[in-house]
Amino acid sequence: MKKLYTNYIDSFKGLSKEVWWLSLITLINRAGTMVIPFLSLYLKNDVGLTFENVGVVMSCFGAGSLIGSWLGGTLTDKFGYYKVMLFSLFTSGILFIGLQFLHDYYSICAGIFILMIVADCFRPAAFVALIAYSKPENKTRSVTLIRLAINLGFSAGPALGGIIITSLGYIGLFWVDGITCVLASILLLIVLNPIKARVMDSSKNESPKSAYTDGYYWVFIAAMVLFGFCFVQYFSTVPVYYSDAYKLSEFKIGLLLAMNGFLIFAFEMPLIKYLEKLNHSKVTYVIFGLILVGLSFALLNIFSWVGILVVGMLLMTIGEMIAFPFSNAIAMERSKRGKQGEYMALYSIAFSISHIFAHNYGMHSIANNGYIFTWNSITVIAVIGIALLFILKRITIANK
Repeated sequence: MKKLYTNYIDSFKGLSKEVWWLSLITLINRAGTMVIPFLSLYLKNDVGLTFENVGVVMSCFGAGSLIGSWLGGTLTDKFGYYKVMLFSLFTSGILFIGLQFLHDYYSICAGIFILMIVADCFRPAAFVALIAYSKPENKTRSVTLIRLAINLGFSAGPALGGIIITSLGYIGLFWVDGITCVLASILLLIVLNPIKARVMDSSKNESPKSAYTDGYYWVFIAAMVLFGFCFVQYFSTVPVYYSDAYKLSEFKIGLLLAMNGFLIFAFEMPLIKYLEKLNHSKVTYVIFGLILVGLSFALLNIFSWVGILVVGMLLMTIGEMIAFPFSNAIAMERSKRGKQGEYMALYSIAFSISHIFAHNYGMHSIANNGYIFTWNSITVIAVIGIALLFILKRITIANK
């Protein structure tokens, strides 16, 4: 037990102080967005919107996220990651507070759309900051630490949100969300001021290549869209499958989803450190991660044993733990060829696209074709993503 604890602590060594501060700011920001899991309930119960209206509002949410990711990358290339992060955190805090005063359907659609544009400018800017604050050999583990902060924030946020709703009502969420974003911006101002912060990787490209003209990177982004398309099913269609096909209660479904977060928190950093020592290519690891995610869906159609749900969640979680850090590291490494904001924005946009289309596809496919067809189609999508990654691997080997 002591050796396991020592290995776990050792896996965090070598990361810069700035990366730790950036992780804390991300944790505060993610925990602060506790209004998001309760948004549909708030719109239905407090505002009185119909289910159809709520669906449109959530589409505005996804569209704003996509545009925000693109805009954040563009602004980062023009003004630098620090100014964009500061602007995004502070302004989104003010917008969160203001959202509670919108009660008309169209104003809520516009408000959510604008809020997500501003809020998701943060993501590509934070990725570029991570490039600057990390030594080249620590980038994958730095990404993993940020992912831990995001997972902790998403775990703590809904729990805190439930307490706030019980004591202060839904309006309290908007105040707490806004205040935490503003506090995160103040912390950024204090601890990551460009004058004080150490830049570990300041390589500049004198003739930067646009991400939009990088064919290799577009193939990679397409693979990430397909990976995201499979991955997000575990947070929309798969819980419905647990309930319909296996009659699991909300409590048991919650335990399965909680297992995902616990495993990531406990094992992702040591796993990434171990895999880095094996010295395989990053693309190879992303391929392996996507294979595990695809396999988790294939097994749902092969076995009817209830335990396969645990096995499937375990495979998906391990696949996620491997694919996300290494794919992010590929994006950061590739971004050194040109405009880093554009490169990291496209990486964020890949998953925004997945969110916009994947949930909708999964729900409609289940309704019209059933679970067996849907899981087979998701498996096929994973196989196509794997094929694209194998093409990238061959290109990488050929260019060595």
